Order: sequence, then C-alpha cells, then structure tokens
Amino acid sequence: MENKPHLLLVDGMALLFRSFYATSVTGQFMMNSKGMPTNAVQGFMKHLFYALEDIEPSHTAICWDMGSKTFRNEMFAGYKANRSAPPIELIPQFDLVKDVVEAFDLPNHGLVGYEADDCIGTIANAMKNEANVTIVTGDKDLLQLLDEHIEVRILQKGFGNYKIYSESLFQDELGLTPKQFIDVKALMGDTSDGYPGVKGIGEKTALKLIQEYGSIEQLLENIDHLTPGQRKKIEEDMEMLHLSRKLAEINCQVPIKFSLETSLRKQIPKSFFELIEELELKNIRRHLIQSKWAENIALA
Repeated sequence: MENKPHLLLVDGMALLFRSFYATSVTGQFMMNSKGMPTNAVQGFMKHLFYALEDIEPSHTAICWDMGSKTFRNEMFAGYKANRSAPPIELIPQFDLVKDVVEAFDLPNHGLVGYEADDCIGTIANAMKNEANVTIVTGDKDLLQLLDEHIEVRILQKGFGNYKIYSESLFQDELGLTPKQFIDVKALMGDTSDGYPGVKGIGEKTALKLIQEYGSIEQLLENIDHLTPGQRKKIEEDMEMLHLSRKLAEINCQVPIKFSLETSLRKQIPKSFFELIEELELKNIRRHLIQSKWAENIALA
C-alpha cells in the first residue's frame, strides 16, 4: 500500500458550537479568574485531542468561518438568516480558540466571504492526490466531498465517537454518489441553512427522484414523467431549485493558501502549556497529561 501522508481537516466551527452548547445548557461556562468563559474552547480541544489520538494523522489543519456573511448571502438574502446571534459567552471564544490552536502549533485557515466548508473542500480536493484526507465535522453537507482518498467522520454524541463515511459506504447507504447529494439538497432544501429548495418536496421524494433520474438536469428533461403534483411543484419553484443547488454546493475553488509542510504535526511546544496555565484551561491540561502522546510534550 502506498505510504501517503494523512491529512486531518477539522471543521472548527462545528466542533466549537457543539462544545459550547454541550455545557452551556446547564450554565457551565467554565469562567476563569479573569471572568472569561472557556467551555467551548476546552470542549473543542478535547474533540481535537480525541481525533488526533484516534486518527493519528501526519498533518492537521483547522478551518473556520470568518464572519457571518459569505458569497451565498449575496446570492440569497435568506441564507442562514434564520440563525440567531451567538450567545454573549461564546463570542470571546471565537478568537481565543484560534490562539489556543496556534499555540498548539497547528494552522488555522479561513477566508472572509467563504465558509469553513468551502475552505475544507478546496484543501481536500487540492491535496487528495498527495495525501489521504480525513474530515472531522458535525455537518453532513460535507459528505458531498467524499472521494476515493477523502473520508468524512460525522461527530456523534460524546467525545471520540464518529460515523465514518467512505465514498463506497455513502453509495451503499443512499444509492447515490456524493456529488448527487448536492442535487438532493437542491430539491429538499435545508432548513438549518435557510434555503427552501422546492416547496412540498421532502427528503424521501428528493432522494427517490435523484436515484431514478441521476441529476437535476435529467429530472427536468423527464419532467413529463413525474406525477402531476411533483411536476407542478417543480415548475412553480424552478428558480429556487436552481438557486438552492448553487447554495448547496461547496465551493472548492477558494483562493486559499495551503501546503502540507505548514500542517505537519510536531512536538507539542512548552509555550502551549504556558498558555493553558495562564488561561486556566484545566480540562485541557488534564487530558494532555493523561494522553498517549504526553511524552511528546516539550517541557524542557
């Protein structure tokens, strides 16, 4: 078997939000003595540690959203408009988590006007011939990136638990290729992202139609073969169907700079321990000391 590098790409926002809400519901914001909440950062790093220990990548990078507006908002004003502003206790942790990741000697990637998904897709596609790529996320939208050399791990409840998707497993489960998943999303829409798709067509019908016709293009060429109800719904929402497809597709042409060299996993620096001591990130320190790569911590 070819000994290729193994690149781990982490969906930073997905892990950070999940970590915040896992403890915030009971009011556990883990304030340090300076009054700064740290629950999301500590949970994020714990997710990261478990991923590093389980996957053992040779290279790792973290991708982030950079602001709430992207090119998708220019295409459709309602994109993610249904989402409320982040809680006040989470806001200072957006910058803090990037500082902690940088101190851990891993690169942060993100570009204003694009989502973390777009950065992950761009890097994964650019690197898939040089490295085997694993993506860790809580967002099933990233399943469209599955490829012979790209796997996606969807976070499940707790730490270190994933549903691991390969391209072949996805096709076996859904009867679709990963790219056809974009057309399913175009038909059914995405309530969490705020775009409707075709009104009245849900997930089951969308899956069935793309399984049968293969693509939106083929579906429209055979629209006379649909039931009168399906045909009427699609014809009345044609513009939104095409727009929803554009919104659903991850942009893999983001002008982002990335190299395997900068994402090489290194020894954990002493300065990282100094930072977590300063910030009183006790859960992070405890996990690191107990981890299987504690001997790689540069305390000298």
